Amino acid sequence: MRTSAPVSAHVRNLGILAHVDAGKTTLTERFLFLTGATHKRGEVHDGTTVTDFDPQERDRGITIFSAAVSCEWAGHRLNLIDTPGHVDFAGEVERALRVLDGAVAVFDGVAGVEPQSESVWRQADRHGVPRIAFVNKLDRAGADLDTAVASLRTRLGTVPLPVQLPLGREDAFTGVVDLIRMRAYEWPDGAAADAGPVEGPVPEALREEAARRRRALDEQVAELHPEALEEFCATGALSERTLVAALRGLTLSGGATVVLCGSAYRNRGVEPLLDAVTAYLPAPADLPPVRPDRHPADPAAPFTALAFKVGVTPTGRMTYLRVYAGTLRKGDTVLDTASGRAERVARILRVQADRTTETALAGAGDIVAVVGPKTTRSGATLCAPGAPVTLEAPERAEPVVSVAVEARRGTDTERLAAGLARLAEEDPSLVVGTDPESGQTVLSGLGELHLEVTVEKLRRTHGLDVVVGRPRVAYRETVGRGVTGLTYRHVKQDGGAGQFAHVVIDVEPLAEPRGADPRGAGPLAESLGEEEHMADLVFRSAVVGGRVPPLFVRAVEAGCRDALAEGPLGGHRVTGVRVTLTDGSTHVKDSSEFAFRAAGRFALREALRASEMTLLEPVAEVTVTVPEDAVGTVLGDLATRRGRVTGSTTRGGTAVLTATVPLAELFGYASRLRSRTQGRGTFTTRPAGYAPAG
Repeated sequence: MRTSAPVSAHVRNLGILAHVDAGKTTLTERFLFLTGATHKRGEVHDGTTVTDFDPQERDRGITIFSAAVSCEWAGHRLNLIDTPGHVDFAGEVERALRVLDGAVAVFDGVAGVEPQSESVWRQADRHGVPRIAFVNKLDRAGADLDTAVASLRTRLGTVPLPVQLPLGREDAFTGVVDLIRMRAYEWPDGAAADAGPVEGPVPEALREEAARRRRALDEQVAELHPEALEEFCATGALSERTLVAALRGLTLSGGATVVLCGSAYRNRGVEPLLDAVTAYLPAPADLPPVRPDRHPADPAAPFTALAFKVGVTPTGRMTYLRVYAGTLRKGDTVLDTASGRAERVARILRVQADRTTETALAGAGDIVAVVGPKTTRSGATLCAPGAPVTLEAPERAEPVVSVAVEARRGTDTERLAAGLARLAEEDPSLVVGTDPESGQTVLSGLGELHLEVTVEKLRRTHGLDVVVGRPRVAYRETVGRGVTGLTYRHVKQDGGAGQFAHVVIDVEPLAEPRGADPRGAGPLAESLGEEEHMADLVFRSAVVGGRVPPLFVRAVEAGCRDALAEGPLGGHRVTGVRVTLTDGSTHVKDSSEFAFRAAGRFALREALRASEMTLLEPVAEVTVTVPEDAVGTVLGDLATRRGRVTGSTTRGGTAVLTATVPLAELFGYASRLRSRTQGRGTFTTRPAGYAPAG
């Protein structure tokens, strides 16, 4: 049992991020094998991986749940989280990124930047997570490092800095040239690759090309890093020490992205990537404190941790923590600031996917699981009782798809409710509610696959036979043409103190998105705003002369926000509205915050009924990859689904089509695409905001 806290300078908390099927899980397996954490390489296609341990992950061949593992490399402890690549499980990625210090972004050597890899990159941008890039699958036909690097520059807006040159192409790919040390590393085939790469001089045929690329690397780094620029101007080149230090500085600041390459499946290029993780990605102590009043990664500071994941098992609850400061010991009592409860930590566990080992304590920078807290939820802060603090919780994505779920047997109704509550506790992106009209239990999530996995988990884990209704999407309403000068008087007199509030409001559509859309969602989403980037309500007061005091103005705004819950078209949530309070009046005795909040709520409801409203539906950007001979059939099918094609490229007999399609039209698309392309077509989706319902 471990009895001392780790030295945070030798800890790396990192995630593996990528598009589905880019090789994240295979790369994680190679990390575990090469570091000695496992003694056999797991394979996704064999269902033998450590991190994809859930039966559904092995059946489907994709990562569904984030899995934490730990290993040791070159005197450093690496705490890894393998994240899902499918858009339906973006909530798992969001929770992981909230607690990670760095990440390895994996890209397919043929496809380069794909839709979901772009989405997770933007998520990492929002959290300020430093990244290095690994271009994988260079042994595939059509793989090209330079093309993949160019896609990083154009689609992600980063400055890619390749520090390696491939040895050979496609099937002949055998290793890399390290442009920093100007040495070649080759991996033999078969089991001999387990012994590691064979180091040697740069092959004669590549020396000129390697020298040219090293010179270009020096010039790029000198342009971006002041200290490197001084040395470059003085000597005309950068030393290895200066170059490594500058690359680390640029990685931590986000000024550039170090790019490495290889083939995880064939065990080529993984050891240099592990070296790059320790060299360039930050230690917990390298990052600023999570709060200005907290020391960064200080094990002697008051204990502070964020609960980012909750696992509910038949034997009890496990709460996953990222420790930001202080030291946690077995038996300690901590404060859950979200609930205000004191919780006792009975056990501290170091996690290896679905296996755990007990440890006596966890220090600043650690990622561990604890047993004992009974009510702690994902996003809660656990801290020392004498030094309360609340950390920012991970953002929760709004559900876009719903299904009605009911137990086939009436006697299982209570078990179904308990099972759904447990699943929602584990996955905050799931929402369980009741349809007010039908009384049915409604399960809402981030996509069709997300709900399929959840329902299957009810059947497998909880032994429930459930009936599922047709998926439904989450519609929204917005103002097409507003009203001006709507007057509302809220007057109540029932014998005691009365209520009086008088407001005059203007209502208009909110045409401008709140900030630019970094994902390029397209004209439809840009015109009305993507839900993540468009405010539901922008409120301002134009009242002069103090006719409505500031305290009551805030109450009017709160009432307007209350009114957004149900729109006049179909009771859907209202978004994209600008409300201006232009006038009003008060009563010396009967006016109150409560009265003005009620006036704001009823005034906006009345204004929305008088406005010209537009129904919005969620749309998705769909990327379809099909053989060239099936393009016509696929385009015709997209047209019947009200899809708008936005791009088409062809490479090596394969066409890649992008289109914006209403989410409601994508239910069942996977089976339709397979049947129309004889099983050769694939597609991915990502949210693209809302558009007028057609």
